[in-house]
Amino acid sequence: MSKIIAIANQKGGVGKTTTSVNLAASLAVLEQKVLLVDADPQGNATTGVGYDLKELKATIYECLVDGLEPKEAILKTDIENLFLLPSNIDLVGAELEMLNFEEKESIMAKVLAKVKDDYDYILIDCSPSLGLLTVNSLAAANSVMIPVQCQYFALEGLGKLLNTIKIIQKRLNTALEIEGFVLTMYDGRVRLSNQVVAEVRKHFEEMVFDTLIQQNVKLAEAPSYGQPVILYDAECRGSVNYLSLANELLEKNKKIV
Repeated sequence: MSKIIAIANQKGGVGKTTTSVNLAASLAVLEQKVLLVDADPQGNATTGVGYDLKELKATIYECLVDGLEPKEAILKTDIENLFLLPSNIDLVGAELEMLNFEEKESIMAKVLAKVKDDYDYILIDCSPSLGLLTVNSLAAANSVMIPVQCQYFALEGLGKLLNTIKIIQKRLNTALEIEGFVLTMYDGRVRLSNQVVAEVRKHFEEMVFDTLIQQNVKLAEAPSYGQPVILYDAECRGSVNYLSLANELLEKNKKIV
């Protein structure tokens, strides 16, 4: 049975999709069977592993709204152990349509329950909001990983996210845990980056992953080629960082490669 991890932060531009795609790819390279679930209508995780949004025949939208079996929408990627449940702009309408459903907060959980035994890890790239799609993702997950960028206002909005997590823990998913905070866009030459690292570690202590995701040109370029960074340049700093994060996650969950 897999561990389902929602990667969430309602603040945009924090490295959420970058983390989802590259952590998923790194886990797959480390011989874990991984399903990357794109739960963001922008579909950036889908394009990030090489798919054209206009050519998708079935997406997570059909699974959530029309009851399509997820196995019929899941796609292979260029990495052997990495699979994708894709998304596109159709998902924007899902939030409105799901409002009329019974148990509308647990639709994602029911979809993923059908495939969770097929994977070691399921990573959900959440949309940058605290709407019904993100609530569904958190209700379906065993844990939530929160990317925090090493820039001004890093902690802005985290209070709202943590409050949402508390509500979901109380009402929808009592087993939901915080997997940890991932510090992204780190530049050791900049004093501010180091101040943010110190501040986040002071606030959240052992809940912060040791691995820092450093700013890296190759990491920024890889999505435009439709590749996780480990395929684009396996030796660059971004690849090394995400492999380190994957190993740290596996060690934390006692699945050491």
